[in-house]
Amino acid sequence: MRISLEKTALLRQRQGGARQRLPEWLRAPLPGGERYAGIKSRLRDRGLHTVCEEAQCPNIGECWNEGTATMMLMGDTCTRTCRFCAIKSNPRPPALDPEEPHQVADQVALMGLDYVVLTSVNRDDLPDGGAAHFAQTVQAIAARTPQTLIEVLTPDFEGQLHDVATVVLAGPHVFAHNIEVVEALQATIRDRRASWQQSLAVLAHAKQVRPDVVTKTSIMLGIGEEAPQVEAALLALRAHHVDAVTFGQYLRPSPWHADVVRFVEPAEFALWQQRATELGFAYCASGPLVRSSYRAGEHFLRAMVARREQGE
Repeated sequence: MRISLEKTALLRQRQGGARQRLPEWLRAPLPGGERYAGIKSRLRDRGLHTVCEEAQCPNIGECWNEGTATMMLMGDTCTRTCRFCAIKSNPRPPALDPEEPHQVADQVALMGLDYVVLTSVNRDDLPDGGAAHFAQTVQAIAARTPQTLIEVLTPDFEGQLHDVATVVLAGPHVFAHNIEVVEALQATIRDRRASWQQSLAVLAHAKQVRPDVVTKTSIMLGIGEEAPQVEAALLALRAHHVDAVTFGQYLRPSPWHADVVRFVEPAEFALWQQRATELGFAYCASGPLVRSSYRAGEHFLRAMVARREQGE
């Protein structure tokens, strides 16, 4: 979720304004607790970023108190301006920190994580989109805590499939890339440099390079999609051998972002989970507060990775 620096400044001056009232099923408790405070302090001390904070994730308290955090690589400034995203945007973000891969590996060890998710902003300013930086971080974690299972949630690298291969061959157990919305909404919701076919190609290439890797994606609901379009998205994902999919409610981060068209009821999320299972997805998490790196799925994905490593 991204927002430009100029709009961020304007939003800070803005007072009040009409807001949609959230239904009961979308109300998450405020984050708190000793473990949450400890993780936040350690991240600040080391200058590290998490998508949990930058994307205003409603599950931050639950995840951090369970000792799970999604680490965001390559800074907190994105080169794209998608209409659903709260992360700040600038076409010329700061240079990469060459020490970050080892700092993240140290943090994973300090937190005692047995499953970590690595994601990032888009870095279209870099020749490889940050693929080598991703790979170095995966390898640093594997060297420091070899028992840790690693999920990467990557950008599309502008469709450069050799950059996708760079990340996959570094050895993550799960390769995730989000299509975000159904095909009909791609051009209006995502940045112009993203596309439906490009994202499908990224997911398909990851599986082609390493058939054993678990591939995963996420779709937002409540942003204007129609049921037949969601069905078509699931069919396309299965045709590209995607293993896991998550569904969550889109929440508008600011008045500058795309409107919430409707709040999807939990019963409808349950129906999409059932449909994904029927279509052959190995795993589907579907619910109003589910996000792509939602920790509820980690136990299942750990078991799935273990089975594949044992050749089952």
